[in-house]
Amino acid sequence: MNNLAKHDAQTTAGPRQVLVVEGLSRDFGGLRALNDLDVTINEGEIVALIGPNGAGKTTFFNCVTGIYTPTEGQIFLYDANGKKQLLNGKKPHIITSMGMARTFQNIRLFGDMTVLENVMIGRHCRTHAGIWGALTRNARTRREEQDTIDRSYALLETVNLAHLWNESARNLSYGAQRRLEIARALATEPRMLLLDEPAAGMNPHETQELEALVRDLRSRLKLSILLIEHDMGMVMSLSDRIYVMEYGSRIAYGTPEEVRSNPRVIQAYLGESDDA
Repeated sequence: MNNLAKHDAQTTAGPRQVLVVEGLSRDFGGLRALNDLDVTINEGEIVALIGPNGAGKTTFFNCVTGIYTPTEGQIFLYDANGKKQLLNGKKPHIITSMGMARTFQNIRLFGDMTVLENVMIGRHCRTHAGIWGALTRNARTRREEQDTIDRSYALLETVNLAHLWNESARNLSYGAQRRLEIARALATEPRMLLLDEPAAGMNPHETQELEALVRDLRSRLKLSILLIEHDMGMVMSLSDRIYVMEYGSRIAYGTPEEVRSNPRVIQAYLGESDDA
């Protein structure tokens, strides 16, 4: 059975797949940053991708979202009807419109714009008013603008930022900026959400709030979520499955319990003592 038939059969027989990555490799000159990676995310799963700095995690995200072109391998995203869509060669904005959204390790908000406006920008791939509509301000354009405002405000309520809707994004606390970036990603109406170190720089209370938010988003919006994260407490508590990377290759994967007890993972990433 070829790979396409194999994965189609798995989709019918087992959990519905959302993201399938087969044999993904990425070279930068003579350096192989990713090496023959296979990753599968099923519907409704929260999956973590862990490993030390330089393991290739963000490069993986960049390949999956169209920022980098893979040297080898294929990337598939399934739509809500189970139709398989090849992502290779597609631009990031096309991949976003197909149902995948992401946040970045470094916050990328528009600091001088309001909290609400930052979320509204995320709606661009779901709106249809063209130049003519913008110039004439016809009824269809006005309805679409109001819908964008309403949906964006509802997302601010979801991430507990609605009371700050008119505040400049740069004036938010660090944790609130992280939640705002998630809200902007959600504005694209994704089925697959990629979070790149969402807890980076957060204090323990903010991390707990973020963990609760991710769980809520998964259940409320029926999302599949893949996250890169260095906070092992959060990873072990939140994830259904974990992939472990080292030097661009996958060295382990499984449930949190399986990964926690894997000797190579313990030595390389989690440390051999309780203080590691």
